[in-house]
Amino acid sequence: MDNNSLSHTKWECKYHLVFAPKYRRQIIYGKIKADVAHILSELCKRKGIEIIEAECCRDHVHMLVRIPPKYSVSEIMGYLKGKSSLMIFERHANLKYKYGNRHFWCRGYYVDTVGKNAKKIQEYIKNQLQEDWEYDQMTLKEYIDPFTGEPVKKGK
Repeated sequence: MDNNSLSHTKWECKYHLVFAPKYRRQIIYGKIKADVAHILSELCKRKGIEIIEAECCRDHVHMLVRIPPKYSVSEIMGYLKGKSSLMIFERHANLKYKYGNRHFWCRGYYVDTVGKNAKKIQEYIKNQLQEDWEYDQMTLKEYIDPFTGEPVKKGK
């Protein structure tokens, strides 16, 4: 078990964090995805937060992080979402006009403490994009006749 320490404290505080862009806009694609990942990584390093696993999906972000006990989770979330919004709008000025100034992330977030199931959560985050893609494929309508196996034209 990894034990971190402060001056008089041994600690192991892991959290699973999930947060989304305002109105769950599917904006985290391509270049902005790389920038969001870099910005969040940079902000975490500044506070001494270790990112164990992270994934930027198209409409939300999953992070498994180790936060020192001198910070509260709400303090860190406010810091990450507030500073990252400013940095994203600074780097992508055109988003200000499209999505409103300084309102990139929605107000809430999801947090869960991680105990003995850290490996499971890490695996879940790692496979999140694959699971989303598979779910999207299952929900697509297929126009194939189940008896003949041939494509069916619309209107038939």
